[in-house]
Amino acid sequence: MIPQKNNKVYTVGSLTRQIKKLLEDQYPFLWITGEISNFSTPASGHSYFSLKDEAAVISCVIFKGQKRHLKFTPENGMKVKGMARLSLYEPRGAYQLIFEHMEPEGTGALQQAFEQLKAKLAAMGWFDTAHKKEIPFLPSGIHVITSGTGAAVRDIIQVAKQRCSSVPLEIIPVKVQGDTAEFEIARAIELANSVKTCDLIIIARGGGSLEDLWAFNTQTVAKAVFESEIPVISGVGHEIDFTIADFVVDLRAPTPSAAAQMALPDQTAIVHQILGLQNELNNKIERRILQLRERINDLYSRLKSPARVVDDFRFRLEDLQSRLFSLVKNRITYQRERTQWLNRALAGTLPCIPTYIKDVKDLQANLDFFFHAYLKQCKDRVNKQHVQLEALNPSAVLKRGYSITRSHAGGHVVMDADTLNSDDDIEIILSKGRLDARVVKTYGKENL
Repeated sequence: MIPQKNNKVYTVGSLTRQIKKLLEDQYPFLWITGEISNFSTPASGHSYFSLKDEAAVISCVIFKGQKRHLKFTPENGMKVKGMARLSLYEPRGAYQLIFEHMEPEGTGALQQAFEQLKAKLAAMGWFDTAHKKEIPFLPSGIHVITSGTGAAVRDIIQVAKQRCSSVPLEIIPVKVQGDTAEFEIARAIELANSVKTCDLIIIARGGGSLEDLWAFNTQTVAKAVFESEIPVISGVGHEIDFTIADFVVDLRAPTPSAAAQMALPDQTAIVHQILGLQNELNNKIERRILQLRERINDLYSRLKSPARVVDDFRFRLEDLQSRLFSLVKNRITYQRERTQWLNRALAGTLPCIPTYIKDVKDLQANLDFFFHAYLKQCKDRVNKQHVQLEALNPSAVLKRGYSITRSHAGGHVVMDADTLNSDDDIEIILSKGRLDARVVKTYGKENL
């Protein structure tokens, strides 16, 4: 039998209370690190989870009051480090860690919160280009939301004076750092949208740490920028600093001075550009006027005087009228003569047509007689000339038994025997055919 120590018997409750007191006295606060699992937040707002490593698991809780101070949202799988006190939950006799402070392990809480909010707003589409509003080229006025005493506002005013002093700046001073800064910035944006005395907003502050710039990394400011009807330019921190507001605004500038430069065009360059455009416009107008004047002169030279046009038509009308009268007159004369002729024909005063037909036939008979007589006379004369021509034809002479002798050497007709010598070749043309011969001996005229 096991001996009973001090003869004291504990109840479950008394033993639990003593253990709870020992734990809380021994571990009032401790720092612990581990991985979150089974994270849940019921309606009470308290969050319950387990903290584990490779060797063990401990139940944990963080109450709603402490959660408000967290810069990030704990999630399953997140490795965290925090300060907690060890306690024991008497109804179940289970011990647990009650966290008073917690931050992500590895990266800081603010950086973790930054990444979480960035991912959340990106998923909501607040960074999409489709929501970006157009920045006015020359704003009528600019609401500058920044610290009223910081360097940022002085830089913006200085740049504005240099670039375009005619654009008014309405400074809305706010806190740009601290617990209430995010709400002041958001209210300032809402105020600018309610009065709408300017058509552009610049939110700005100088550089600083992540903690210093945290007001611009809150969903409160991001929501105000996203819902702003007036385009917003951010100029927060330095070139390398990016805030959540930079992703939501319509245009991000690396510094407050750069924000002013992006918001305002260079007045001097605009004046030069306007002067250049004015000169170009004047030149075009002068050229156009010159073209129109030349066109007018050309049209004027081609334009006839109305009186001259009327005279031309009058002359033409008179000419047509004269020709019409003459035509009608001739037509009437022709018709009158034709009528008179028909009247005479009807009255029998005109020669009888059969008489004319007989005369024509007689004339035709005489013409035929004289024509045939003349034709016979011509034929007789032609026949006579044909007989004469036949009599003179050399062929007719040859047919009567004569011949023609031609010398081979010269081709001439031999009419004198003395023109030939013995052994000369000659050609003798007969009525039918020809002969090639050679002279044997010649005899003169005296030997005929």
